[in-house]
Amino acid sequence: MDQETSEGTTEVVGPTEWTYRNEVGVGPWEGPWPTDDRYDPELLEHGDRRNVVDAYRYWRREAIVADLDERRHPFHVAIENFQHDHNIGTVVRTANAFAAAAVHIVGKRRWNRRGAMVTDRYQHLHHHPQVSGLVDYATERGLTIVAVDNTPGAQPVETVRLPRECVLLFGQEGPGLSEDAQQAAELVVSIAQFGSTRSINAGVAAGIVMHTWVRQHADLSAAWGAHSSIPSDS
Repeated sequence: MDQETSEGTTEVVGPTEWTYRNEVGVGPWEGPWPTDDRYDPELLEHGDRRNVVDAYRYWRREAIVADLDERRHPFHVAIENFQHDHNIGTVVRTANAFAAAAVHIVGKRRWNRRGAMVTDRYQHLHHHPQVSGLVDYATERGLTIVAVDNTPGAQPVETVRLPRECVLLFGQEGPGLSEDAQQAAELVVSIAQFGSTRSINAGVAAGIVMHTWVRQHADLSAAWGAHSSIPSDS
């Protein structure tokens, strides 16, 4: 959103996380309040310090989710959680950044939300006790399940074309994908590695593959950015 400086000039800013301010967000709204019902009176009065891009400053959570629903991409992300994987929060946060349609937790319902940095409030989440539930969900919606694992026969994600409508399925840190998950996948991709480690962090792997999908399918002109146009408040 446009912000007026003390000198009276108008400054177009990107996400506040990208600036060198001492604190994230903005203070109380200055001037007449907007009448648009997307705005939250409490945030207008006290300021908005949430981890959201500036285009959503002062908006109600429900309004942000509704707007995101118009922007979401047709890929889903799933991660197994049979051993309380601590990477799930990171996966959720990254899925939110890339506007994934939804995140699916397969296995235990409870997961460590700290790494999500509250982005789970804006992201559609689904739980499946077993892999079979995820398979049913994907089949009903025509989604291709793409497993990510460095196993024999996997295709390099650097060279393969990912399906546009798909579920990107990740295993747990350490054991990787379960046998059921491997059998459910219609496509298995791997990430090229060149160092001594046998695997990389599950949260990092998820970010790499999601970004591969974005590079192949997303409209980059619709991304938030320091030089992109920001919706006006009028």
